[in-house]
Amino acid sequence: MENRELIKYDFLNEVFKDIYREENGIKIFKNFINGKWIESSGGKYLDIFSPINNEIVAKVQRSNKEDVEDAINSAFESRKKIREIAAIERIRILNKARHLMENYKEDFVKILMIEAGKTRDLAEGEFNTAILRIKLTMEDASKIYGEYIPGDWAEDKVSKVAIVLREPLGVIACISSFNYPLFSLVSKIVPALLAGNTVIAKPASDDPTVALLFVKILQEAGIPDGTLNLVTGLGGEVGDYIARNNKVQMITLTGSTATGKHVAEICDMKKLHLELGGKGAAIIANDADIQLAAKKTLEGSLRYSGQRCDSINRILILKDLHDRFLEEILKLFDSYKIGNPLENGTKIVPLINVKAADKVQTLVDDAIQKGAKLLRGGKHEKNYFEPTLLDDVPLNARIAWEETFGPVVVIIKVDTIDDAIEIVNKSNYGLDSCVFTNNLYTAWRVAKALEEGSVTINDFPSHGTGYFPFGGNKDSGLGREGIGYSLDEMTRIKTIQIDLTPLGQIKRISK
Repeated sequence: MENRELIKYDFLNEVFKDIYREENGIKIFKNFINGKWIESSGGKYLDIFSPINNEIVAKVQRSNKEDVEDAINSAFESRKKIREIAAIERIRILNKARHLMENYKEDFVKILMIEAGKTRDLAEGEFNTAILRIKLTMEDASKIYGEYIPGDWAEDKVSKVAIVLREPLGVIACISSFNYPLFSLVSKIVPALLAGNTVIAKPASDDPTVALLFVKILQEAGIPDGTLNLVTGLGGEVGDYIARNNKVQMITLTGSTATGKHVAEICDMKKLHLELGGKGAAIIANDADIQLAAKKTLEGSLRYSGQRCDSINRILILKDLHDRFLEEILKLFDSYKIGNPLENGTKIVPLINVKAADKVQTLVDDAIQKGAKLLRGGKHEKNYFEPTLLDDVPLNARIAWEETFGPVVVIIKVDTIDDAIEIVNKSNYGLDSCVFTNNLYTAWRVAKALEEGSVTINDFPSHGTGYFPFGGNKDSGLGREGIGYSLDEMTRIKTIQIDLTPLGQIKRISK
């Protein structure tokens, strides 16, 4: 990819020409409100920087309250419009969008590389996962059934029956995170629309452009005007206004725990689905395959430079296994090359911005100061943080408890499996963890004991397409996401009771 393309986005296909205008060689992307691509009434923009070189690559609208109000009103007034479309027609629209996306795959992949700092493999992986998520959600949408309940099993309902329906909630706000800017919104918008809701979407401020491409594809596929709206801007200005607006019935948000708690405090009585931070642990049992455990925990810690909520943040290893395990880790560690994600062979990519790298540095420095052994890395230049290996990390180090979101492998020695379980469960987080063992009973005991939303055996945690449900306990969130489960979150139950007395009395036999 040439630097000229990196700066000017000259690779964008003609189909996307409506979503931006160009000024001084920089594309300024628009909002999508009520079927139209328009600019903010306030005339302000946000600069979008590539983490690769920290240069401005694009601008988006810095939306104000008037813009957000227009988008919410558009979604609110279009509720009947989306519900009047037969479910099979909604599926056809999404299926057309899926095929259109495949036609413009390279546009999506390049945007993910430039704005999210992903390697081609990671960008293509996210794109392919988003495509598969659409397909699987479409298949699952046809299973949104109601339920028939006969009343003659209950004394006070003998003459009645009930029909239980699943109905759309209304307006759903979809708010995404920077680390999976395409997949995160796809996994929210698609089930929301298929379930008959209207949507206002707000992508992450660091890398929002790929979400605009997706919305344009949905427009091309025939999604009715007003049923899908997208505004860009700062969380405190756009997200807060959305959260407080009474016309929004649900907020589905992927982001930090601090953001999730803030939204929960200001959203009033809205339904919430929050996929927040994690402090995933890997527990290595004494009968584990050490080579497998080393390979998988290393990948689970360093993949996308640790910028994943399901990343392994700490490895809890029995003291008797420590030296063997560390030897295997060191054999593999130096193969994780840091560099420009546009170059072949790069595994450790830049963090999303310098602020993120500074935070990781603070955690690493604190651990070293408190006695951890620095075996590799430990420094950063701008937002390029070296792959870092910390051994013998004490439990009073902040990095033992705070989410890292950086390329740091943290090894903590424990005496027993029960000690490891206790450490994991002391965390305020409860999203994902994993255990490595060849003993079924050990695997089952640990999985049952951990207070996590998901536990993976003999692999690192990975949400993937959401084929298996995922979500957090404690400070890691509310609700569950995944095929079918997202649809359940985005519908509500209505019970209709019918008195059958006019058809004749139900016979009773009394002693």
